[in-house]
Amino acid sequence: MRFVGVDVGGKRIGLAVGEEETGVAVPLRIVSARDDPDADARAVLEAVRNHDPDAFVVGLPLNMDGSEGGQANLARSFGAVLARLSGKEVFYFDERLSSQAADELLQPAGFTRARHRARQDAVAAQVILQGFLDARREASPH
Repeated sequence: MRFVGVDVGGKRIGLAVGEEETGVAVPLRIVSARDDPDADARAVLEAVRNHDPDAFVVGLPLNMDGSEGGQANLARSFGAVLARLSGKEVFYFDERLSSQAADELLQPAGFTRARHRARQDAVAAQVILQGFLDARREASPH
């Protein structure tokens, strides 16, 4: 199966693509968020059209205690719109600390602050999707 990872933010939506067969996720790109879930989902679908995903993995920003707050509700709402418009299954995966992990991956590259910020959301989507793929592999019978 081919998955697209989605890191939903207020200004940008990070995207990554990965295959269950290889177990590898890579950052894809970002799209600008418009504060309109339908328009944002359409922009995501257009951005990933050539990758022909079988399903989506939306990062779920849980509180540190594991509970869901307002941001998690927004992510679930976006995922519901994405599922409706795409006709594809949407999975949710804990995204706690994904931005921090993205920062750690980008730091050695020496990007300027603006280039770092622009890539951070796509790399955060990669971290989310990689975690999802790893969890699926670990859960499958060997």
